[in-house]
Amino acid sequence: MSHSFPAPTPADWRTEAEKALKGRPLEGLVHLDADGLAIRPLYSPANGAGALSAPRASDAEGRAWDLRATVEGDDPAAVNAAVLTELQNGAASLLISGAVLADPDPLGRALEGVALELAPVALDAGIDGPDAANALAVVAKGSPRARLLFHMDPISAFARAGGSPRPIEDHVTLAANTAARHAGAYPEARFFLASGQVVHEAGGSLAQSLAFALASAVGYVRAGMAAGLDRDRALDSIVLGLAVDQQYFDSLCALRALRLLWANVSRAFGAETPAVIEARSSRRMLSRRDPWPNLLRLTAAGFAGGAGGADAIVLDGFTRAEGRPDAFARRQARNMQLVLMEEANLGRVDDPAAGSWFLDHRTRDLAQAAWAEFQWIESEGGVVETLKAGLIQPRVARARAQAEAALKDGAAQMVGVTQFVDPDPRPISVEFSAETVETAPGALAPVRLAEPFEVQAETGR
Repeated sequence: MSHSFPAPTPADWRTEAEKALKGRPLEGLVHLDADGLAIRPLYSPANGAGALSAPRASDAEGRAWDLRATVEGDDPAAVNAAVLTELQNGAASLLISGAVLADPDPLGRALEGVALELAPVALDAGIDGPDAANALAVVAKGSPRARLLFHMDPISAFARAGGSPRPIEDHVTLAANTAARHAGAYPEARFFLASGQVVHEAGGSLAQSLAFALASAVGYVRAGMAAGLDRDRALDSIVLGLAVDQQYFDSLCALRALRLLWANVSRAFGAETPAVIEARSSRRMLSRRDPWPNLLRLTAAGFAGGAGGADAIVLDGFTRAEGRPDAFARRQARNMQLVLMEEANLGRVDDPAAGSWFLDHRTRDLAQAAWAEFQWIESEGGVVETLKAGLIQPRVARARAQAEAALKDGAAQMVGVTQFVDPDPRPISVEFSAETVETAPGALAPVRLAEPFEVQAETGR
């Protein structure tokens, strides 16, 4: 015997909500984010504004996404051992950083035994990206099927440091010339990483991060074309980067929005180039005093990347705030993704957020806000000019202040930091302690939102 239940209407919900609030205004359930976008307590066909679809274009060689492992180091033998461990235990690609990138010889030894035609290798060399790119090009020995991700991103390096050894325009031109020099030998390579990570880790809002990634991408496409790449090759040379954190609904919506935004940008260049997106966990969410809850935050970030349709996901070690992650922390970062992919079966559905009134509305709101921010950056001369003029930095600072205030007044919480604080956290180990990085005035310096609370816990003030 079947039973039918009446479908409640928004008016029915309103009546029950007003009872539960006991006289408090219903409008108090509406919240504004750092971009001034409203987040409502209930979404329905009346305010959902229609469905969206933003699936990833690739299937990462039969897997839901590309599990990208971070390996950093200065000793080629140690890096090689870590690289092979990652690939033998589930990683599909690598993100390499450290002194091994300085020259083809140490990089070649670090990548010994890695088939570059099967396992993509990405670089994280900061302002020295062109030198590292040249080293990787030598190591690949001209193999036309080598899947290289040079990830040159001088704009982010300039923004994070607040300066550069030479005028930043020269660094962008050098990166573009490097891309043009290697484009013929490596048709499968992608040369630029256009990322919003630096903005997010400095405390910026989601729309600001999205706009920064788009503006960087446009800058790199134009520089690549000026260096001799044709339009399609210049567009194909871009990997879009975005930070994801424990706010998984917002993060997955931002990823979906980035795919829609890139479609607009590529059409503006007269092409239809699918977005290739690398999602990295944001370090601003990590705690140092008690790093174990970072495992939860990183898992949430990984979920956002998978459900949001990232082509590749990079999860940091949970001990990153204390220093360079060791083998145990790297294994945890890798296994988080394996569990999400192979046991939770996340990614078996294309764009699982599609059709959710809330998530589609949030995606559209973020895309519109980011597009407006992107247009503002372009109207001021582009991302390099707005950074040099100090126009982006105060906007990011305002968003950071709002996030810090939310934690301070209790409107937001961090497990293990502001809530459920462990008075005697278990110790951890790292390979090297974290080093203080000096930045110049005007830098988009990274922050950790937990830091003020950790200082208070340690000093009693």
